[in-house]
Amino acid sequence: MWNEKGNSHLQQPILPSLFSIGAIGLTLAGALIWQSEFAYALDYVSSYVDGLLRWWYVALVAFLTAFVIWLGLGRYKNVRLGKDYEQPEYRLFPWLAMLFAAGTGVGLLFWSIAEPIMHFQGNPFTSEGFTPSAASTAIQLSFFHWGLNGWAIFALVAIAFGYFSYRHDLPLAPRSALYPFIGERIFGFWGHVVDALAVFATVFGLATTLGLGARQTGTGLKWLFSVEASLWVELSVVAVVTVIATISVVSGVRRGVKILSEVNLWLTLILLAAFMIIGPFDYMAGLLVQEIGGYLDSLLIMTFYVGANEPGNWQSTWTVFFWGWWLAWSPFVGLFIARISRGRTLREFVFGVLLLPTLVTFVWISVMGGAALHSELFGGGGIVEAVNKDIAYALFATIEHLQTTDSIKFLMGLVATLLISIYFITSADSGALVVNIILSGGQLEPPKASRAGWAIGNGVLTAVLLVAGGIAVLQDAVILAALPFSLVIVAMTAGLLKALHHEPLTAPREGCKQHRAAEPWTGSDKA
Repeated sequence: MWNEKGNSHLQQPILPSLFSIGAIGLTLAGALIWQSEFAYALDYVSSYVDGLLRWWYVALVAFLTAFVIWLGLGRYKNVRLGKDYEQPEYRLFPWLAMLFAAGTGVGLLFWSIAEPIMHFQGNPFTSEGFTPSAASTAIQLSFFHWGLNGWAIFALVAIAFGYFSYRHDLPLAPRSALYPFIGERIFGFWGHVVDALAVFATVFGLATTLGLGARQTGTGLKWLFSVEASLWVELSVVAVVTVIATISVVSGVRRGVKILSEVNLWLTLILLAAFMIIGPFDYMAGLLVQEIGGYLDSLLIMTFYVGANEPGNWQSTWTVFFWGWWLAWSPFVGLFIARISRGRTLREFVFGVLLLPTLVTFVWISVMGGAALHSELFGGGGIVEAVNKDIAYALFATIEHLQTTDSIKFLMGLVATLLISIYFITSADSGALVVNIILSGGQLEPPKASRAGWAIGNGVLTAVLLVAGGIAVLQDAVILAALPFSLVIVAMTAGLLKALHHEPLTAPREGCKQHRAAEPWTGSDKA
């Protein structure tokens, strides 16, 4: 079995750890010693490759979306992420509930109001801002950046992880997808390089998420308790979260994370319910129904839009950033989704992963963003001005403009800040664990010292990037960090397709107990 040989090769892989630590260490040193120069260099490199990234990220994500949908509908839809007769590890409802919490909580809390409000002021798809038409387009663009295309990236990486690990007993790591091309050499240099690139992307994706969470938590503390927002407050938040995440990831006790995830779910439902009850519910519901139609109608246009004939940097600021963030974040979320999806067919997996989180996200954006847009179109306004002054203030500005008592507003702000903080902690904890799983060649219980080191290192990197330039630097860093891993995703897709080529086109007969061999691309040992 390949898992036995793989584990013997990968007990303590040194090269990917050294490569990752070296690259991240150089980044830390540059950001600390030459702060302004580092920020300038990052911005310069981002600008230099901007033309490449505009069409490359757009083309790649469009292809991945089509490819994943084809996997769920096409000739391999009955292939399982596991042996032929393995049943799903989790029943449908718990599985779907866990997909909901798969890793976009902090980002959605930050952007679900800020992004629609920014697009409401102007975007390439409407001729005039601050109009009902601009509001509709703003919601559609927000759906686009958080919808099917992004989740297709996560789905592809998760399928590659789950297929090669559960069906063919290879390590739960990106290197395994290269086995159809290079065989046992995945346990050597090239396998180490692929895993290291995945870790590099994941760490910067995590740093961006944690940085946004720290910024918004600091804003929440200011709104609630008049704590003056500052870089030191954000760094203090990062420090506290890093300590908690380090304790959690070292303990190895998953009960605490499970409890926090459940608290996340309940706080999310409470906050959404409060917005629906206090806010303009009919408008939110109508916006959801109407703009799902608008999103589907314009999906192809938005998917392939590059802005080739238009001046300005809208495409780079929004779509390129989000696709870079999703690509960088995909090893983390992909491994999590793979862990909970063993035994599912590709058809079940694809439509579960693409549709449910997308629908929940659409509801979230329609409720949160809808409340803000309603205030701008039909109420007293003021949210645009607040967001332009401080983008992290979007959620709290919207709460402030709701038609309710100050006490209820305070409770909603408190729930929102707690929710951000808990999402923050669980992301830091899980991110450190995923990095260690990849670097240890798929071991689910990496050494405690390594877990602690990466949890602390993630926090330090986030803090240093905040010091070096805040959100702008975080955005530039994640866009660039995702570029090399985007090539890995292409290789993973090719390896997956080559391996699937040897799968049977129909599900095995009921009662057939023979499992597939560990080297399926030979086409042998079919039940």
